[in-house]
Amino acid sequence: MLVVDQAESFLQRLKRKRKSSSWFLPLALTSTVLVGSFSVFFLFFNGRSPEEAPKLKFEDLGALPAVVPDMKYGFALDTFQVFVDEIRSGTFLGDILQKHHVPYIDVDRLVRNAKDIFDVRHFKAGKEYMILTQDSTQRADYFIYEPNVYEYVVFHLKDSLQVERIKREVTTEMKTAAGYVQSSLWKTMTSQGLSFELTDKMEDALQWSIDFHHLQKGDEFKLVYDQNYIEGEEVGVGKVHAAYYKNAGQNEYHAIYFETEKDNGYYDLSGKPMKTSFLKAPVKASRISSYYNLNRLHPILKYRRPHYGTDYAAPYGTPIMAVGDGVVINASYTSGNGNYVKIKHDDNIQTQYLHMQKFAKGVKAGVHVKQGQTIGYVGSTGLATGPHVCFRFWKNGKQINHLRLSFPPAEPLPDKDLPAFHATRDSFLEMLNSIKMPQIAEAEEEKKDSTNHIETVEAAAEQVSADDDGTP
Repeated sequence: MLVVDQAESFLQRLKRKRKSSSWFLPLALTSTVLVGSFSVFFLFFNGRSPEEAPKLKFEDLGALPAVVPDMKYGFALDTFQVFVDEIRSGTFLGDILQKHHVPYIDVDRLVRNAKDIFDVRHFKAGKEYMILTQDSTQRADYFIYEPNVYEYVVFHLKDSLQVERIKREVTTEMKTAAGYVQSSLWKTMTSQGLSFELTDKMEDALQWSIDFHHLQKGDEFKLVYDQNYIEGEEVGVGKVHAAYYKNAGQNEYHAIYFETEKDNGYYDLSGKPMKTSFLKAPVKASRISSYYNLNRLHPILKYRRPHYGTDYAAPYGTPIMAVGDGVVINASYTSGNGNYVKIKHDDNIQTQYLHMQKFAKGVKAGVHVKQGQTIGYVGSTGLATGPHVCFRFWKNGKQINHLRLSFPPAEPLPDKDLPAFHATRDSFLEMLNSIKMPQIAEAEEEKKDSTNHIETVEAAAEQVSADDDGTP
């Protein structure tokens, strides 16, 4: 290494002597290359003659470390200047792109090109976007927006001004889950690392059989479901294939998803559709704060008068669902009801939903709605002390307690579909039966550790509701 040290010393002396000379840099670069080449030669031969040294093969270059590009959205980000920011309320696409030297005339053309691909009016405040450019002083190359985890939109800012909506590759893995209800189904499942989305889909599968507002400690559940992944990361829950629920009274319920040529949905073990004429409740993830009571003390008016509905307390903005198919006959406001919707289901039955924050888009008198369709959102308009929906059930012109009603089951699957259903049922039953329940001790410890959180969640729903006398 003495030769290398001497060469470096020579360059330093030369630099000091020729610092102001125009020919110094080319000479220095040339000298550096020569020194570097000699260094490699010296290290490779290590004092041996060329005949004694090993042969350097082209394949040996593969031993050098490979530089892996930083890839995202199909671009090697290392080759661009990258700007990441978020959509702000009131900001338009033109406002963003003009800062990156894209003229409004081209923004207008981009918007028109995007018309059938992505509506630029649907940018959401708070969501990130990315700008890619080769030179920040020049016009940007790409604008990228991710409306959801499953896809992204690429705006080409040069040449054709093309707009692409690209779906990510999703892989699916079938998974299982099980547990004992300790305080609420939501808390039990999320404390096990299961998502709220899975809880919601479990309720969808069993909503016609289980009143999820009257769960008891010790109730059991099991699930077989699809977990979606993108690039190895969990991104959402797919289909719940099978669900099992056993309440403290030892009643067991099963829901098996099955598709036919004409229909699809959840069925019980005998092949009867789980779906009945009406849902058990108009909202999910809520609690009953006040029952049907003909002698209730009104919390606002402070005197006793009949309460003809059932109040479901839930956070502001929670979707309110139509409990059955029907036609909207009222969607309006009164001082007592607040914003309310009334639906006619047949000649005998109507349902009413009071104190809405607002109506769902398109919900107005004369509109047909389907069971489970969102018709409005939880609020506290009218005579109400907190966010809830007062649900009222009318039969033959009288308001009755819907919690005491039972409806006849739907028709079972046709005989021609039963063999295929039985095969599907038996396959998922085997999977459900093989799921091991967690130890009770572990479940109790889970409850102990989460007491404070439970109290916080339940306190949020403690705003007891009040409503009017039910006059439509």
